[in-house]
Parts: sequence; structure tokens; C-alpha cells
Amino acid sequence: MRRRGRARRGGGRAHRAVRILEPALLLLLHYGPAHGYILLKQLEHFGLVNLDSSVGYRTLRDMEEKGWVTSTWDEERAQGPPRRVYSLTALGDEVLGGHTQDLREMRGMIDHLLEAYHRHMGEGEGEYHSGAAGEPADGRTDPPGVGRGFLDSSSAGH
Repeated sequence: MRRRGRARRGGGRAHRAVRILEPALLLLLHYGPAHGYILLKQLEHFGLVNLDSSVGYRTLRDMEEKGWVTSTWDEERAQGPPRRVYSLTALGDEVLGGHTQDLREMRGMIDHLLEAYHRHMGEGEGEYHSGAAGEPADGRTDPPGVGRGFLDSSSAGH
């Protein structure tokens, strides 16, 4: 029995979920080694505001276990306890490239969904369109994607 929401795309190829935290951390480390607390602060540049620091540090540890980053102790600090300095590995650089491809694909899907939404809403038909109530003028009740040009020739390639 097939589960809902578990569809595969790309000829049966499983598509990994795109998470923004990992690629953001990898990109920050691509600029050069950094302390964990600096990395977490810089995540705000990617819209990750008010991220629980435990999530960030756990992600850094997970990425280290996967071999994407390494860490060393910075013991040269004049005051305070030693802090970890994280660095990108060659494998992490490859993973970053994969994440950017996934993000490009996701952006394409999001753009297509938004274009379809705006095109549909612009038709002004149906109960949930602003200024229109009830059934469409032609009386059709086709489900989304059937009839009414959901996928016209300009969007069929997406």
C-alpha cells in the first residue's frame, strides 16, 4: 500500500529534504574557520533568527560526525574557556554543492507553485477568489489540475 506524502520524484530517485541550517553553516565555513558562537550569530544573515543555540551546536556536531566539518580547540584565548573552531572539509564542500542544487530545484518548484497560484487566482472564478462567490461562470467543478488550463503549454515543462 502506498503512503500519502511519500511520493518519489526524478524517476524513483528519493529526494532528500532540503534543510537550510546545514547548507547555511557549510557556506559560512566555506569562507573560513570560525568559532561556533560566531557561526550561530551569522546564521541571522540567512533568516535564521532566534535559533536555539543547542540546535546549532547539535547540527555542527552531527556534521562533524558525518565528516563534513572538523573542529579543534582554540586554547590561545587570553580569557575564558577554550572554544571550538570549526573548519570545512573537502567532503563538506561537496555536500554544500549538493545542497545548493537541491535548493535550486526547490526554488524552481516553489516558483512554479506560486506562478500557478497567482495565475489561478487571477482568473477570478470560484468560491475563494476575492470578489467572486459560488461556482465558476462555466459551472465546471473539475478538481485542481484537471481542465481549465492548470498546466498550459508555458508551464508543462516544469
